[in-house]
Amino acid sequence: MAKTQHRVVGALIIGVIAISFAAIFFRKADPTHPLAAACIRLLLAGALLLPMIVRAAMKGRLPPRIVGLAIGAGFFYAIHFGSWVTSLTLTTIAASVTLVTATPLLLALASLVTGHDRPDRRHWAAIGMAVVGMGIIGGADAFRSDALTGDALALLGAAAMAGYLLLARRAGEDVDVWAFMGIAAIVGGVSLWGVAAQAGVPIEAANSSAFGYLLLAALIPQLMGHTALTWSLRKLRPTIVGIATVGEPVGSTILGVLWLGEGVPWVVGIGCIVTIVAVIVGIWTPGPTSPQNSTP
Repeated sequence: MAKTQHRVVGALIIGVIAISFAAIFFRKADPTHPLAAACIRLLLAGALLLPMIVRAAMKGRLPPRIVGLAIGAGFFYAIHFGSWVTSLTLTTIAASVTLVTATPLLLALASLVTGHDRPDRRHWAAIGMAVVGMGIIGGADAFRSDALTGDALALLGAAAMAGYLLLARRAGEDVDVWAFMGIAAIVGGVSLWGVAAQAGVPIEAANSSAFGYLLLAALIPQLMGHTALTWSLRKLRPTIVGIATVGEPVGSTILGVLWLGEGVPWVVGIGCIVTIVAVIVGIWTPGPTSPQNSTP
């Protein structure tokens, strides 16, 4: 049991470090259109995982139920990446990544509808803190309509990621993670391609350097980061995995300052801190966290 817990913790740490590079890679891929960037990342990841999909199918590890869940997860992927990558072009990395990792709070609110893991007083207090934190972030952008749009798109990305986590968890402990993610990435990429085609956006990187960063986005945040997080869902509840992603804004903001030289307004910094604290307070739960203790 202790060995399994250490493996899960290790997977979460690796996953959070890996996904922290996503915002940086997408910024470095400028001026590639955000829809094209998100689409290329997912299609590259899907292509790399295609052999895993074939292998799982040949071994009978892709029953219709799992394929259906993976397809649904792919649509959530399309919404998540399409909205979030666009938000990165409209607001700061700190604001965008903080808001897109509000997923655990959204999962807590979803529990009110499903009746599972209903929030207690501490959760409600945390939700109130999160509203304040996000209000501070939005208030700092009050005179920039594009930034407010970016904040809204980041929140939409958070909601879509909550949907992905719920479907991935429902797939169960025996799911082939590589195959599940591969199907989701392909479906998400093709979906974004269709949206881009309707909008008249060509699916191409701005230059060879931009393509290189999108390939890195597929290899590190996607294959390493999302695989680690998806694998962790076999052992942990979605809300616990969700809270681990709260480390992403910290990592991305630090990388943004060190790598891109992006300044962070002190007001936005305070809003990010309040939001992160709210998620930690609202989701942290003492005691066992194995999936047997909750209903997917």
